[in-house]
Amino acid sequence: MAGTVLPTTKAVETSINPPKDLDAGALFVLKSEGSWLHCGYHLTTSIVAPVLLSLPYAMGLLGWVGGVMWLALASLVSFYSYNLLSLVLEHHAKLGHRYLRFRDMATHILGPGWGRYFVGPLQFGICYGAVIVCSLLGGQSLKFICLLYKPNGSMQLYQFIIMYGVLMLFLAQMPSFHSLRQINLLSLILCLTYSACAAVGSVHVGSTGKAPPMDYSQSDNGANRLFGAFNGISIIATTYASGIIREIQATKAPPVTRKMFKGLCICYTVIIITNFSVGIFGYWAFGNGAQGSILSNFMAGDKTLLPSWFLLMINIFTLTQLAAINLVYLQPTNEVLEGIFADLERDQFSIRNIVPRLIFRSLTVVIGTTIAAMLPFFGDIMALFGAFGFMPLDFILPMIFYNVSFKPSKKSLTFWINTTIVVVSSALAVVGAMSSIRHGS
Repeated sequence: MAGTVLPTTKAVETSINPPKDLDAGALFVLKSEGSWLHCGYHLTTSIVAPVLLSLPYAMGLLGWVGGVMWLALASLVSFYSYNLLSLVLEHHAKLGHRYLRFRDMATHILGPGWGRYFVGPLQFGICYGAVIVCSLLGGQSLKFICLLYKPNGSMQLYQFIIMYGVLMLFLAQMPSFHSLRQINLLSLILCLTYSACAAVGSVHVGSTGKAPPMDYSQSDNGANRLFGAFNGISIIATTYASGIIREIQATKAPPVTRKMFKGLCICYTVIIITNFSVGIFGYWAFGNGAQGSILSNFMAGDKTLLPSWFLLMINIFTLTQLAAINLVYLQPTNEVLEGIFADLERDQFSIRNIVPRLIFRSLTVVIGTTIAAMLPFFGDIMALFGAFGFMPLDFILPMIFYNVSFKPSKKSLTFWINTTIVVVSSALAVVGAMSSIRHGS
């Protein structure tokens, strides 16, 4: 019996092709041509971002024990969640259904309404919100670079955001997710580099006495301490969020078996190095004085605690990686637009398809840049929506998908681990959002 089943399964897996009813968006933007290495590059870019520079601040809200514990717990749970999602996708691929989009997966496993009215809009909103935040942060990085050498400069933040948007107008024309593989390899190297610079800079400032006296005490007010802790947990959870794991896995060439696991191992090696080094050394150097971004702690009024060239280097690395992250989170939008306006009967690089691609991708960047320039506080709004968006996509739905697809026994450890993660993540999403509102008010 095994001798007949095994060859059949292998044949299905190695010859699997995307469903014939896929639109141009899935076939043009989500080309399945990558290796597990490329998958690792994409995963790292989607997760390891400058938001990790906020980890010392998050640890200040949690303290040494709570901060390190939640960093480790978030690493374990997110790796487990993403690996479960990959197992579900591989399971359905072996059955002849390889899903290239998160909403397609939700539609097949949970029903049409879940994909069309919940997962699709939620993922689109979160990803495009990330694009706007990248535009805002890119403008802030450009402004910081300018102020390093011209402290009395008169240019406003919105002008720097527009400059960053012009750069993205050109980069946004990259044709597919797979075409970003070299850019995302560079992004991986850059995040390792600026994280190392931030950690080394923190150690230097802390060991030379340039930082304020180290204070690791927690608030005596019980309510403030509790909501602060949940806010810190939300920040840590955000640093492990992606929201586009399914689309990244779609870039792999078949057969897909265990390629995602190898890519996740690359990604989480980088995550552990960057998140733990920045979080621990930054909190050690500045204690409860750690600001929303550790880079702000390297400035004391008009005086820099580190050489200007060192701060310039960190900001250039950060700015460059932001462009790569921006491109990654533009892909779901690109996929939707090409599905609507591209002609599948024509070649991807025909004039018929190039012209609408150029127009609508440019329009997407212009709208995102305009929102970022008009709403410089948009990052605070995203912190709130991130709790409701990333938690379901990355920590709740993968567990549900696994339980529905594999139907583990209700007496099994796997079933109860998954159920516990769903319940705890749902509670953290609600309480974390409340903490973000309370903290911002």
